[in-house]
Amino acid sequence: MKKTVFLWLLLIAVQLVSSQEKLTNLLELKKNSKNEIFHNLGKAVKDGGFYMKGYWVWDNSVIKGDDGKYHLFSSRYSDTIVFHPGWMVSSEIVHAVADRPEGPFHFVNKALSARGAQYWDGRSTFNPQIFKHKGKYYMFYVGSTHPFEEAKKGELTTESKWCIVGRSNKRVGVAVASSLDGPWQRMDRPILETEPNTFYSFLTSNPTMVINDDDSVLMIFKAREYEGNVHGPMSLGVAFAKNIMGPYEVLNNKKAVFDAKVTGELEDPFLWKDKSGYHVTFKDHKGKYTSEWGGGVLAHSVNGIDWKMDSDPKAYSKTIQWDDNTLEKRGQIERPFILFENGKPRCMYFSTMDGQGGFENGTYSGIVTVPFTNNKQ
Repeated sequence: MKKTVFLWLLLIAVQLVSSQEKLTNLLELKKNSKNEIFHNLGKAVKDGGFYMKGYWVWDNSVIKGDDGKYHLFSSRYSDTIVFHPGWMVSSEIVHAVADRPEGPFHFVNKALSARGAQYWDGRSTFNPQIFKHKGKYYMFYVGSTHPFEEAKKGELTTESKWCIVGRSNKRVGVAVASSLDGPWQRMDRPILETEPNTFYSFLTSNPTMVINDDDSVLMIFKAREYEGNVHGPMSLGVAFAKNIMGPYEVLNNKKAVFDAKVTGELEDPFLWKDKSGYHVTFKDHKGKYTSEWGGGVLAHSVNGIDWKMDSDPKAYSKTIQWDDNTLEKRGQIERPFILFENGKPRCMYFSTMDGQGGFENGTYSGIVTVPFTNNKQ
């Protein structure tokens, strides 16, 4: 009995030492990092973010409203179906509000819900990014549709008819409103269609953009191309429009600026612009630049077309330190979004899932908030 207790205590001690070593290593890595994001990321707020019981929650875009509160636009769908590919076929975009940027955010209303299979975004909406421009609110997002009945538990897989059709119908669109509470005016057509014999012949998705003072828009988007009768890997391209509502033209001679066959698969871009040019952070899907599958990368561009990876590219890790000083490696950490206030980064938001990695291994998902340490408002 004494031997068993001793071994149990020894195991706990080893785990504590191991955890402390990992924390020390993470803090040392951030301290020595020359990456402007990673070096300045603080502790994740455990009682912040956004979660909803009974739902998978994903996607995050935050804006400060005229009411002084912080408004989050996210997507959700019932956790009675599998996380992946549930978002492709039955997601809706929701609106939540918090008194402070860290949260916690509380559900207010639905922003974009199902509206009929005959619409391009009639069955699923997700991946919103919200802007206020010249008195109106613009929400860029991804929509999809399919002609099938609702999938029952156990029927929805990546090889199922729902996923095959839902994935191939993914397109980028925009909705407009006079208030963050809506109603949102949706368009009958997406703003970024597919085009044969291009890297975006199969789908367009995951938009992130900068809206300029003259109403023009520079957008980075994710795409896949047809390779025979199936889709290829994820690449990122750039599109431009003189007006928010379009038409949008794919730049770089309709070639990807981050070609998966050259740069590796990158996804979930977040784009912003300052005096030095354009900047984007995205998920290093296979760990090519960060040595961490699913970690974050930072890149820079003067014109939005020619990009260079940061000299110290790692922008974030799947391992986070909570504000109670505990350390946790998340199963997934994706969809980076930075809230800027007074021209400085205030908080970074991520869509995250528990588990050992892989969407099939998570039991819940939600939005986590990580304040920046160099911006005390």
